[in-house]
Amino acid sequence: MDFDFSDDQKFFKTEARKFLDARSPVAVVRGVLNDDAKSYDKDLWAALGEQGWLGAAIPEAYGGLGLGHLELCVIAEELGRSLAPTPFSSTVYFVAEALMLAGSEAQKQAWLPKIAAGEVIGCFATVERAGTLTEAQVAAKVEGGKLTGVKIPVTDGEIADLAVVLAKEGGQTRLYLVELAGAGVTREVLTTLDPTRGAARLRFTGAACEPLGEAGEGLTLAQGVLDRAAVLLAFEQVGGADRALEMAVDYAKNRFAFGRAIGSYQAIKHKLADMYIKTELARSNAYYGAWALSTGAAELPLAAAAARVAACEAFWFAAKENLQTHGGMGYTWEVDCHLYYRRAQQLGLVAGGAKAWKERLVSQLERRNAA
Repeated sequence: MDFDFSDDQKFFKTEARKFLDARSPVAVVRGVLNDDAKSYDKDLWAALGEQGWLGAAIPEAYGGLGLGHLELCVIAEELGRSLAPTPFSSTVYFVAEALMLAGSEAQKQAWLPKIAAGEVIGCFATVERAGTLTEAQVAAKVEGGKLTGVKIPVTDGEIADLAVVLAKEGGQTRLYLVELAGAGVTREVLTTLDPTRGAARLRFTGAACEPLGEAGEGLTLAQGVLDRAAVLLAFEQVGGADRALEMAVDYAKNRFAFGRAIGSYQAIKHKLADMYIKTELARSNAYYGAWALSTGAAELPLAAAAARVAACEAFWFAAKENLQTHGGMGYTWEVDCHLYYRRAQQLGLVAGGAKAWKERLVSQLERRNAA
């Protein structure tokens, strides 16, 4: 079985890299990082909409390109490589996928074309406290079509227009759509390690909401969205790990100590080899996840967990070892290493931490072996 991308997809990947090299250089990332009033680059966000990337996996009937999830994986990898400071993942991987998975025809017609055009920013608000997401953790409630509760942290919640929220109504969990510009919604911006991807505490006090999916299916649908997002995030993490490895290799070739390039020393060679091995392992798991996602395979929960665990480890390790390879200067603000370390930490938490995904991976393996 060939898990590699097709020639057309590889060409698309090449063109995506050229576009992001031109429109999302490190200067753009630092521009957001250095400006407390900005949490994303609006010009880049508009450009992504013009390119049609926001609607890559959205069917043409709803204003998208209808390309599919494999093309979205290609885009995700290049976005991760460039550290693009946009709410792409929250809007596309989470909210658009939630709408396509559980939305009614009216909801899809109302929101998917706006997402594809870049007119709406979305966020996925399920978490209220630390730990694995369970029904017991959900305290937000809906009564008479009004939502009350707090969600924290919500990635891109400070800039989002539309939220998908997990709450209870009559003791049953359910997903809801909430327009965040309406009454009964307050936001508190949170300080994060990666300011180029903001987060907020969302407080709902009688906010109007609309059911998304069926009653009692909230947790199941939320996990379905997380499985889809985990695969796409894995490609972002692989892209970031790839770039961190390239930075380390380039520096090791050009930094000399005691008359020799530091890359000639065994300790550095082993460091770079370990980075490469972890990144390639993550890539293979991400490809498995892409296959499961694009074909609707029953193995998606297993593939998503494997991709998530491997990608979290690979990006964190590559970002950390890139810092180490650069030595003392790698920790300075002027060198770009910290940008990848920040993003590695952020992506490692945005869909739930690696520990929760390891537990899910084990449970999926046990279920498969028992079948």
